[in-house]
Amino acid sequence: MGSIKSAVIGVGYLGKFHAQKYAELSQSELIAVCDNNTKAATTVADDLGTHAVSKLSELLPKVDAVSIVVPTQLHHEIAKQCLQAGKHVLLEKPMTTTLDEAKELISLAKENNCVLQIGHLERFNPAILALENTLSEPLFIESHRVAPFNPRGADVNVILDLMIHDIDIILDIVDADVVEIDAKGVAVLSKDTDIANARIQFSNGCVANVTASRAGMKSERKMRIFQHDAYISVDFQNKKVGIHRKGDGEQFPGVANIDSQEHEFEQGDALKAEIESFLDCITNNKQPKVSGEAGARALATAIEITKLLTSS
Repeated sequence: MGSIKSAVIGVGYLGKFHAQKYAELSQSELIAVCDNNTKAATTVADDLGTHAVSKLSELLPKVDAVSIVVPTQLHHEIAKQCLQAGKHVLLEKPMTTTLDEAKELISLAKENNCVLQIGHLERFNPAILALENTLSEPLFIESHRVAPFNPRGADVNVILDLMIHDIDIILDIVDADVVEIDAKGVAVLSKDTDIANARIQFSNGCVANVTASRAGMKSERKMRIFQHDAYISVDFQNKKVGIHRKGDGEQFPGVANIDSQEHEFEQGDALKAEIESFLDCITNNKQPKVSGEAGARALATAIEITKLLTSS
């Protein structure tokens, strides 16, 4: 298979970065960018030497694969049209607004033999990629994701905007059913929940305590994972991992010494890695790292947390 004819639907703040990556990558031929804001589409298209279109019907016959980077409320409608036309789809998170919509997209992708990848970018963070051979049966997880308020994410609450990143990672590394959730949250800067905490209990006994806030003065994205053989700290923002294990000898009677290793990774380009992975899945008929099923699972948990907050 030669270079994949690609396009980006929605070229706002994040969409234009998607377009830049497709234009850079040798596996891709950026055929066009699509946006109902013709001025924005033309500006991005001119910068990248491609075409601007405003109608999906004009775009789909020309491409093999698309990134969909539009407001969440439009995800299902646009992704459905793309999948029905047999196009591979990289769909930004959160996947859809409802679980039924997510399930329909998964079914359409299977029916039309299309790759459906969900844009949970943190999965391509070098810090979390480095832990694939270290994580085993977590017992307790604690995560904090804090950011200043950004109107770009205000079309959804903080659970669907920020917390869903950590929900997705936690569901992936625990790999067990969620059996109980307790959640609290408050609105501070918007009419929706801006700060939230959720306690998620899994069928294997693991517990995750997840906090997200978009009312912070600075950004912080950290996770701490405790398992039988190690305590692991992950700093997503600064690309740092600490692995702490029981060592020889005792620091106190009956308490083992701790051997620690600290690793720092190059900043890298997670978005480029995400899109490269998407294109590789298309070329080599692979399953995406963040499948439609994974996106739906994270969405289901985020929706349940939201329900708990609105009913409390």
